[in-house]
Amino acid sequence: MTKVIIGEDCGNSPKNIFLTNLTTAFAKGDANFILSSVAEDIRWNIVGDRLIEGRDDFARALEQMKTNKLVELTIQHVVTHGKAGAVNGTTKSKNGRSHAFCDVYEFANTKGTIVKEITSFVVPIK
Repeated sequence: MTKVIIGEDCGNSPKNIFLTNLTTAFAKGDANFILSSVAEDIRWNIVGDRLIEGRDDFARALEQMKTNKLVELTIQHVVTHGKAGAVNGTTKSKNGRSHAFCDVYEFANTKGTIVKEITSFVVPIK
């Protein structure tokens, strides 16, 4: 089970709550929630690693991620404005490795209910 720690400022708007829930779904491997939250033409740039384009590639990437079990997710900040948002924090894997991350989101609309693009920055913590 993944322990989730959420900063105090993360729930002050519907879009912030949505991104908090989406980030938590990534950590827990909830592919159904994630896939229902992205556009058909989703684009996910994991900087320095790979570019994932389209829902089919995205679904395959989610399946591959299930092998890296997270035991802890800390969300430090969630910021949204207009059609953009960002989440930063840290993760700890079952294998003991920790990472800092920042995910920058572009929504398909100003409502912020569907994600069109994600740019992820992930850095190992030593």
